[in-house]
Amino acid sequence: MTKQVDKAAVAAAFGRAAGSYERFAELQRVCGDNLLTEVAGRPAVSVLDAGCGTGWYSRIWRDKGSEVLALDISQAMLEQCQQTQSAHRVLEGDIESIPLANEQVDLAWSNLAVQWCSDLQQGLSELYRVTKTGGCIAFTTLAAGSLPELHEAWRGIDERAHANQFLSVAEIEQACRPWRSVVASRTVSQRFPDVMSAMRSLKGVGATHLHEGRKNTLMTRGQLKRLSETWPRQDGQFSLSWQIVFGVIERD
Repeated sequence: MTKQVDKAAVAAAFGRAAGSYERFAELQRVCGDNLLTEVAGRPAVSVLDAGCGTGWYSRIWRDKGSEVLALDISQAMLEQCQQTQSAHRVLEGDIESIPLANEQVDLAWSNLAVQWCSDLQQGLSELYRVTKTGGCIAFTTLAAGSLPELHEAWRGIDERAHANQFLSVAEIEQACRPWRSVVASRTVSQRFPDVMSAMRSLKGVGATHLHEGRKNTLMTRGQLKRLSETWPRQDGQFSLSWQIVFGVIERD
């Protein structure tokens, strides 16, 4: 379940997107809002927002009265988080090697970030380690089967990979097996008025920044036209479907 991930390239890609990230973060909010319902009613005096991005959910937890520590691999994202005073503290670091002592927070929260782990179980182990006994880890991640529309559209143009291949639901469940956990998956669908809107949303979630760090070349006008012709549509709109995994791990 390990994969090669160029973390410096990932940090740089999200850093470049920091200023406009929240405008294209609809998927993050859909997933995060659903994850909130999974942990509703749990006491969370202290929260680690791991892979905080610009701090959208750091702000939500802070507004709920929690003491929030925001962690991200991208310094530019953390600067956005600080500018909006979304968290009480920010910390630059990698989920797979969190620079914190054991048992620091009641809730380790991670929304659409652990797909960037080279080893998912290592990332979850770190979240488990920094969570206090009796607390929990709550996460969402992308799974295999995401973006069939994108893959179908590009198939008629070239044979290159244009989006990451994510772990299967079974592999994600396997990564959670060492602990008491509940893992569920569901499909989240989005619709866009044109191809460019769909592609911007993909860039925002990082799905087209390939794990190994190879940059996609800019699309030509001709490729964009052909994508528009081959992209599956529903009611005239351009669809994107995601397989999302929601997980809650109990900290024993």
